[in-house]
Amino acid sequence: MLRERITSAVVLLPLLIAAVWFNEPIPWFTIFVGLWGILATYEFYRIGERYNPLKTAGLIFTLLIIISPHYGSQITLALLIAATALLLAILVLRSKKEGAALSWTWTMGGIVYIGLLLSCFVGLRQMHQGRNMVFLALFVTFASDTAAYFIGRSWGKHKLLPPVSPKKTWEGAIAGVSGALIMSLLFSAPEVFGMSNTFYINGINVSEAMILSLVVSVFGQIGDLAESLFKRNFGVKDSGRGVPGHGGFLDRLDSVLFAGLVVYFYALWFSG
Repeated sequence: MLRERITSAVVLLPLLIAAVWFNEPIPWFTIFVGLWGILATYEFYRIGERYNPLKTAGLIFTLLIIISPHYGSQITLALLIAATALLLAILVLRSKKEGAALSWTWTMGGIVYIGLLLSCFVGLRQMHQGRNMVFLALFVTFASDTAAYFIGRSWGKHKLLPPVSPKKTWEGAIAGVSGALIMSLLFSAPEVFGMSNTFYINGINVSEAMILSLVVSVFGQIGDLAESLFKRNFGVKDSGRGVPGHGGFLDRLDSVLFAGLVVYFYALWFSG
């Protein structure tokens, strides 16, 4: 599995970096996020198949909401309102009435959980210094996940939250935060790594970058546990097999979704 994880990373990471970097004039990052979001949402609906989610409508609204930051926050809100009303209308007109409430709830859950949270990444990329802000959210999360995985696997003894994820440990969680703090220096003090200012974010100092990265790591790990809770409730190990060594497309998104949200609001409120 480790070999598969590394192979997937070697293939997908350059594609992701290129999509973030070369986002104009063609919005490659939005295209990448949109495709990944559709695949992740499909897996989400497949996990909750017993609730009979409205897959087609859910996938369409998820994609529209992901790309909506290109057209303004009012469009995002309008799409959420439209999804809420239209899905209810479809269920009212559908011949099968049993389980309608659960069907609507799970369908909307996929739209909000994946579509709305991924739209934060698209919106973040359009902000001032958005490219490096997106890189911060991604790289800090990857560093946190990687450190937590290897340290937890090798030295983890104290269980973090066994009812949700039996393999997660406090040692791994602490290592994840440590990895995030180290990675934060790439964006605030790149000279520590002997690197240029390619990823440097103007206006962010070392302490501020570390605090932001700590919050990203904590919320990313909460996002990981949240998806584990979903899967445990439905008795599945992975959301799919689309990403060898990592499980499904949703499995690779779990911590990233919350990380993007944190950095988006940081950029929106604190850095302007």
